[in-house]
Order: sequence, then C-alpha cells, then structure tokens
Amino acid sequence: MQADVAQKKRSFWLKHLYRWHWISSAICLVGMLLFAATGLTLNNAGHIESEPVVSKKSGQLPELLLPRLQQKQAENAPLPKVIADWLAGAMAIEAGGRTAEWSDDEVYVSLPRPGGDAWVVIDRESGVLNYELTERGWVSYFNDLHKGRNTGLAWSWFLDVFSITALVFSITGLCLLYMHGSGRPATWPLVAMGMVLPLLIAILFIH
Repeated sequence: MQADVAQKKRSFWLKHLYRWHWISSAICLVGMLLFAATGLTLNNAGHIESEPVVSKKSGQLPELLLPRLQQKQAENAPLPKVIADWLAGAMAIEAGGRTAEWSDDEVYVSLPRPGGDAWVVIDRESGVLNYELTERGWVSYFNDLHKGRNTGLAWSWFLDVFSITALVFSITGLCLLYMHGSGRPATWPLVAMGMVLPLLIAILFIH
C-alpha cells in the first residue's frame, strides 16, 4: 500500500514537472537562443568589426510653431507635443516624450536606440534644426537587446518575463534530475562541475 502511495505521488510530481518544464522551454526557447548567441558576440566584441553608418538631416521648423519653441521651458522638459508631432510627420524623427535640454539659444534632444545613437538640436530663435543618426549594425543591435540598453519599457517587461520563465525551466529541470538521478550515476558530478567551475574561474582568474 505504501509503495502504491509513493508511486502515485512520484507520478503526480513527474507529470507536473514535465508539463512546466516543456511549457517554460517552449516559451523561452527563442529568447535563450538569442541570449546565447549575443553572449558570444558580446564576449568577442573586439573581434567583430563594424563600421558605424552616420546619416544627417537638416530642416526648418514652420514659423507657426516658433512661438511654442520660444516659450519658457523647464530645463529638462520634453518638446511640446505639436513640435514633436511635426518632427515625426515631416522629418521621421521620433522625439516625443524624450527629455530635452533647453538653453537660451537651442533645445537638444538625445535619441539613443539599440544598435545606434541619434540626436536633434533646434535653434530656438530661427527654428533651424539638425539631426544626426549613427547606426552600428545588427550585431550591435542584438547586443543592446541582450543588455536591455535603450530598449524601452516593453522590452524591459519581456526581459522580466523571460527571466522568470528561464528560472522555471531551470528549477523544474533540477527537480527532474533529482527524481531520475538515482539511475544515472554521472548526474550529480556533472551538476557539481557546472556549479564549481564558474566559481573556480572567478576565484583564480578574475582579479
């Protein structure tokens, strides 16, 4: 009787562990492939050559919008919405909601992005604007996704969900190892090596 109870309990946990293990692996599969690949590119960034591509634009703010630009603003206030909308529609420059640096003569908006950088500066008196975009290529883009650099709130949420899912995948895998480890003598030495090796490298070779 006790053996039957133990077997049912084991079957119950195996069923649920397998279920959560494959569900979590399916959810985080693409993310794990992306982060593994970008881990290699980040670790070998010095060996991957890329030439930044710089493009520039210049333009003139419509006279009707100049009074909005010339109004007194807080030092780090964003651009007025009407000006940000004009930049997006006429110049394909997305500056809405970004912190701007206001001085007596001009307003400067930094527009960092994954894999590149950009900025726009507008003369407050004349409305003359200059825009510069630097693109560092796809490798830099995916490296910045890995680091969560300048990726916005939605990607930050994705990273949190991915991290939780990866934890579920790892923990359920460890539990499955525990339940099947008795029949595989090499299981725990391999687990121990996976734990001890990074620690030894950090102690011996990282100063």
